[in-house]
Amino acid sequence: MCGPGFPSTTAMNKGFADRTVLVTGGAGFIGSFLTEKLVSLGAQVRVADNVSRGDVSNLSGVREDVEFLPVDLTTQKGCIEATEDVDDVFHLAASVGGIHYIKQENVGGLTPSVLMNQHMLEAARVTGVDRFLFASSACVYRQEHDGLNRFSEDQAIPADPHSTYGWAKILGEVACGAYHADTDLQTSSVRIFNCYGPHESLDPESSHVIPSLCRKVIEAPEGGSVELFGDGSQQRGFIFVTDLVDGMIEVLTTKSDGEPINLGNSTEVISIRELAERIIDISGKDLSLAYDRSKPTGTDRYACDMTEMKSELDWEPSVSLDVGLPKVYHWAERELEATPEAEAAVSTDGGSS
Repeated sequence: MCGPGFPSTTAMNKGFADRTVLVTGGAGFIGSFLTEKLVSLGAQVRVADNVSRGDVSNLSGVREDVEFLPVDLTTQKGCIEATEDVDDVFHLAASVGGIHYIKQENVGGLTPSVLMNQHMLEAARVTGVDRFLFASSACVYRQEHDGLNRFSEDQAIPADPHSTYGWAKILGEVACGAYHADTDLQTSSVRIFNCYGPHESLDPESSHVIPSLCRKVIEAPEGGSVELFGDGSQQRGFIFVTDLVDGMIEVLTTKSDGEPINLGNSTEVISIRELAERIIDISGKDLSLAYDRSKPTGTDRYACDMTEMKSELDWEPSVSLDVGLPKVYHWAERELEATPEAEAAVSTDGGSS
């Protein structure tokens, strides 16, 4: 059974039939969609996840088709166990949260991720993995500029990210490059820009902007208001999760050269205010917007430069906000209806994914 947005066909299988593929963080938001896609392509899929942020229920559609390992990937032992007899690795596991988290300089945003990245690469080398894809982030870029920035890959150098989370991603990219140069392991790094979709956290303390806004709108009383962080002028380009998953598979299968590449969608760049208005329209409610300028807003304006992505992959995202936003909103409605005891949302932000 395939998840939301995935066909049941195994056409265009990208060569995954009869291959064993590991997805770290596979019970999480992006990882669960990637796992479902790989199953649909005929792969034997192993998921390694300690479910500190993910949820096994995200894999309900394919749970009987995957091997699940609740291992500790901050240890070499856990990574060796996870990579044994594996052909390909998608390494998504990381220590991550919402805007309150990634804006901080903290050991929790650095140490676990660095340990996982390094142990996973070394385990992949030792166990003879063929291809290794590392999920990096747009947070590697220094996002303090004037105007709308469409960040291109070369703008990450010299490195100066705004958080320890970004530094962990920089170190992971450097390590991938080193393993590609010095070993037989074929590596890739993808810099993910503002992914959204079902299965994201709706926790008001850690959710990203789209699920946070959806929750606020769902829980707002008719005639009430939805609060935004800042003045709502922050701009973003968002990529729907099924597009991102397709892009990651394209990168693993066509660009294992050790070099990072952007994965995002800047076809539609939208302000947080406009985004909130569109979600309110989807709800059909009569709601107004309120602004809290004391709260963190993230970077003013940024999106993904798609030039290298289009030229090297001969691929680009196809899911518009008109299609993706209703999917997320109605999923969030179902989730919140199923958990009536959940506390009311207390935060809406304009941060990055």
